[in-house]
Amino acid sequence: MTNKIAILLAVMILAIFAADHFWLNLDLPVRVGKVMNGFIEYLSFWR
Repeated sequence: MTNKIAILLAVMILAIFAADHFWLNLDLPVRVGKVMNGFIEYLSFWR
């Protein structure tokens, strides 16, 4: 992954969260947090 691609991905992710905050009101940060919590719990099973 080049620096240009990494920066583009970071900007796109930030744009999605900004659009959610200002227009969509889907509570994406909360949903992403819940999914990540479930994923961490799933991975801890395999430890």
